[in-house]
Amino acid sequence: MAEVAPARSGAEVAPARSGAEIAPSRQAKLKDMVDQDCGSCHGMTRQGGLGSPLLAEDLNKLSAEAVIETILEGRPGTPMPPWKAMLSREEAAWIAAYLMGEMK
Repeated sequence: MAEVAPARSGAEVAPARSGAEIAPSRQAKLKDMVDQDCGSCHGMTRQGGLGSPLLAEDLNKLSAEAVIETILEGRPGTPMPPWKAMLSREEAAWIAAYLMGEMK
């Protein structure tokens, strides 16, 4: 398993996680993706299932970069696939911020 970087303050990662570059229509599609695609393994309420829970209180123990990298690269040796073919780094950062409770 990859080493997970410690959590950092929001100020250190704010530019990469702002979501300013993501159009509102794309944000809606990313929310649907989280609900449908992520929810199919992590549970529709993100409480866990085949995959681990995706709850803000758990994710906030990690750095934003660790969450972004997991989204883009997946987790080798687990069912978690890489999403880098479907998502830009900015979109993965937006999803990370959304899951970590910084965006509604």
